[in-house]
Amino acid sequence: MKTKFITLLFLLLGVSIFAEKFEKPIILTSIGQSADVQMVKVLLKKANLETKFDKSVTDKTLKNEKTLILAIGGSSKGLGAAGIKVEDELDRSEKLIDAARKKGIKIVGMHVGGQVRRGELSDKFVNAASSKCDYLIVVAEGNKDGAFTKMAKDNNIKLVLVNKISEAVGPLKEIFE
Repeated sequence: MKTKFITLLFLLLGVSIFAEKFEKPIILTSIGQSADVQMVKVLLKKANLETKFDKSVTDKTLKNEKTLILAIGGSSKGLGAAGIKVEDELDRSEKLIDAARKKGIKIVGMHVGGQVRRGELSDKFVNAASSKCDYLIVVAEGNKDGAFTKMAKDNNIKLVLVNKISEAVGPLKEIFE
């Protein structure tokens, strides 16, 4: 009886006691070329998860990875420094996600930039990628408008909201254990 109550409580709170499992090898890329991908690299390191990093991996350069992690957030400065147009980055993102799906690669989307990494530019990348992920880890401040909650619900995606960037280490460890 006690176990059923605890399980029901976790379900009502939206907390999974049996997290979906993801496999290695892992590849990390940026969707939108924001500096947030550097923060995600640090989180993965703190979680002791060896990860290949390629800020511009494409559908053609995906190899034998089992999990693709997307650091989602647009940056006009990052796009400019990389010499990439918004349309080209959106096209790369769409083709990459489609290729990952076809190869059976699971996709973890991460939005760690909070409210400052939302807005017209970033939301283009959020809308293009988040609804196609298998799992989302989002800093709660970046979900003030409920966009990630709605995408997760509409697309049956597990969403984990964290209060601080550093709290994303726990869910990362959990899904790869």
